[in-house]
Amino acid sequence: MRWAVPVAAGLIIYLLPQPEAVKPGGWAVLAIFVVTVLGLIAQPMPLAAVALTGLAFTMVAGVLEPAVALSGFAEPTIWLIVAAFFISIAVTKTGLGRRVALWFVAMLGKRSLGLGYGLALTDLVLAPATPSNTARSGGVLYPIITSLSEQADSRPNDQTRRRLGAYLTATAMGVNVITSAMFATAMAANPLVQKFAGEQGVEISWLTWTVAALVPGLIALAVIPTVLYKVFPPELRDTPEAPWQARAQLAELGPMSRPEWIMAGVFVMLLTLWSLGSQLWALSATASAFAGVAVLLITRVLTWNDLAGDKSAWTTLTWFAVLVMMAGQLQKLGVVGWFSTSITGAAAGLSWQVAFVLLTLVYFASHYAFASNTAHVAAMYGAFLAAALATGAPPMMAALVLGFISSLYGGLTHYASGPAPVLFGGGYVTLTEWWRNGLVVAAVNIAVWMGAGAVWFKILGYW
Repeated sequence: MRWAVPVAAGLIIYLLPQPEAVKPGGWAVLAIFVVTVLGLIAQPMPLAAVALTGLAFTMVAGVLEPAVALSGFAEPTIWLIVAAFFISIAVTKTGLGRRVALWFVAMLGKRSLGLGYGLALTDLVLAPATPSNTARSGGVLYPIITSLSEQADSRPNDQTRRRLGAYLTATAMGVNVITSAMFATAMAANPLVQKFAGEQGVEISWLTWTVAALVPGLIALAVIPTVLYKVFPPELRDTPEAPWQARAQLAELGPMSRPEWIMAGVFVMLLTLWSLGSQLWALSATASAFAGVAVLLITRVLTWNDLAGDKSAWTTLTWFAVLVMMAGQLQKLGVVGWFSTSITGAAAGLSWQVAFVLLTLVYFASHYAFASNTAHVAAMYGAFLAAALATGAPPMMAALVLGFISSLYGGLTHYASGPAPVLFGGGYVTLTEWWRNGLVVAAVNIAVWMGAGAVWFKILGYW
């Protein structure tokens, strides 16, 4: 039954008259793409299995030649994400991520609000080299949240959940969408945004992304924990034992181990290469990431078994490559151009400023229909960017804002992104509370990123 809606939607699209602006085969690719994306949402099979089924159909039906259908697996963008997944394994395996979290709890954890900011700073520090926002939330932050909540006698699924666990869970989700938006390597779909923007003539480097996101991102991180503290307050305001517990756990960990020092060195190396490598040594972000992986392998911080056993990385490689290939074909065969022209026509007569605000709000709200940031980016980012450019919006600003939004909508629902079901599944936040908090955080982020962000983009000369 989970196949029914995706297949029905694909058949309806395929049977509709093909617009003249779409090249031969483009409409069939769109139909298969829609089936695949909806299949990724409905999940009649695991994600990679759905994607491979769509890939197989493009070849068997004669819509695409095998060389074209398999071209997504040669995309450097895909392998950047895979390499970064491998690096995030080392962050968790060495214990460096947990140590960083405990440091912040020890410094800021005397009050519940301080714990919220500790989670925010931990996520911020780990984000540049951890493209799996699910790994950051589920592998590093969630165990800390659980431990702190249990120590405060706050348990999931009963009346004690609001003592502390509910606030920390909501805050972890609220800050995760911000840190995911702040770095091109902080969320799996961000490199895809860079690729699609590049196809429309807007080249976004890692440094450009980071600088543009710096001011609105830091403001949002400063605001969100306090906003949630006001609208979704914990019953327990003071947590004097949390710093002591964190220091006790740090004492158990002892001094930083050799693997942790190596991971810290690789972390600094990667930030340097991603920031300056392309300018000084013509080194791509993908090459830099694999240099980091190579160092971790040579020093035996990682082993091949670690890499081979990371199902998340290989699963992401599979379904991401298929989506990238299909999205690229939609661009080449004129489907994206036709869709953007249609959107632009609907905004005719409006100034580019008004049209762009409306486009971004529609793009943001449409995420209620998606269960994956990556699927949403693959389905709609290129078309909305093309429409924004057609209205006269400044290219760099339009590409970056839509790219930031592609992370910021990740907390709208309990299924909106990878971290959402992990944190929601902890049982500290009810469904109604999650959706209400998601809307509050979304409103604050829109105000910050389109308010303070607009001023910052003006200073940078992007509009």
